[in-house]
Amino acid sequence: MSVSLKLKPNANSRVLGGHPWVFANECEALMPAEHDGEVVECRDRTSRFLGVGIYNSKSQIVWRRLSRERIALDEAYLRTALTRALARRPADDFKRLVWSESDDLPGVVVDQFGDTLVLQIQTLAMEKRSAVISDLLAEMTGTKEIIFRNDANIRKLEGLPIEVHTRTGQAWAPRWVNIDGFDYWLDLQGGQKTGFYLDQREQHAAVAKYAAGKRVLDAFCNQGSFALHCAKAGAASVLGLDSAFDAVSQAKKNAERNGLKADFQGANVFDWFTAQREAAPAWDLIILDPPPFAKSKSALEGALRGYKELNLRAMKSLLPGGVLATYTCSHHMQDAQLREVVGEAAADAKRRVHILEFCHQPADHPVLVTMPESEYLRGYILRVE
Repeated sequence: MSVSLKLKPNANSRVLGGHPWVFANECEALMPAEHDGEVVECRDRTSRFLGVGIYNSKSQIVWRRLSRERIALDEAYLRTALTRALARRPADDFKRLVWSESDDLPGVVVDQFGDTLVLQIQTLAMEKRSAVISDLLAEMTGTKEIIFRNDANIRKLEGLPIEVHTRTGQAWAPRWVNIDGFDYWLDLQGGQKTGFYLDQREQHAAVAKYAAGKRVLDAFCNQGSFALHCAKAGAASVLGLDSAFDAVSQAKKNAERNGLKADFQGANVFDWFTAQREAAPAWDLIILDPPPFAKSKSALEGALRGYKELNLRAMKSLLPGGVLATYTCSHHMQDAQLREVVGEAAADAKRRVHILEFCHQPADHPVLVTMPESEYLRGYILRVE
């Protein structure tokens, strides 16, 4: 493999420190488009070999490392990478099977929902090999169906079309699926994201431990998972809020199906808290699980203000000794920044706040230590006095 991408002499590229990405502005020159979607070598300014990776001149991230060895992106490589990824996962019918660079498959994300897999492909090289990837997944898991959820905006950055389809060509009909003892109405082909947030499953149970006999507010409730777990754990009352009215409708349906008492309202959470700001503290447990406010580095400063304001309002709404479970799924926001935001909110609220639990994405979403972007879900369970 003689084709090489070379870093600029003055490039302070993170790839030199082990990060798997190279950006277009870090290269001496881009390679011809004929190499898009193929494997090329990368070398530093002294021509030292840094590894092989997938290339795409249309993307800002022009190179994503596959290996520090010289390999081909063929069926044998894909089989080996998938075998290793599956071996790392727990024996569970609901989990993330493949997590992109963390599993040596840049741009490939696979979630398992029982006998159905949801596959997202976000890089050109993997798109060119999507048939092989889906065939291998079907063979190795015995799944009945694979849904290609190729509708994330990140595909546009790779010059890829937006599309959703199934491996069999048959539509995947929405249905009731039991996850952790609760029935959820899942629309894996047409629903938000992949239809259900598997990454918060551990947190649903963790938060429910604090719910018995308590008044619970589940902000940004989506399908109501936190609310349902708290209701089942014996909460005195549960209110879920979400600005997506289809999610609220779904949450109501889920509560009814599971025979649980919980109220759900369509509301902008910030506006809802603003309307309540003169009210006396009324909640024993508040869950804040917002969508990512910082979808880019440039949006981070505004996002930090938003997170602080949200946590401040929640702390003011809690009765003394109340519990706040607060999360962020913005990978641009690091641990220290979240801690600072929570600390500032506590100071402004004039409340004494203790950390009860540190929260993190589960083991089936493995974090690559040289790639901060692979870590995106973090949070705290706090006692607010």
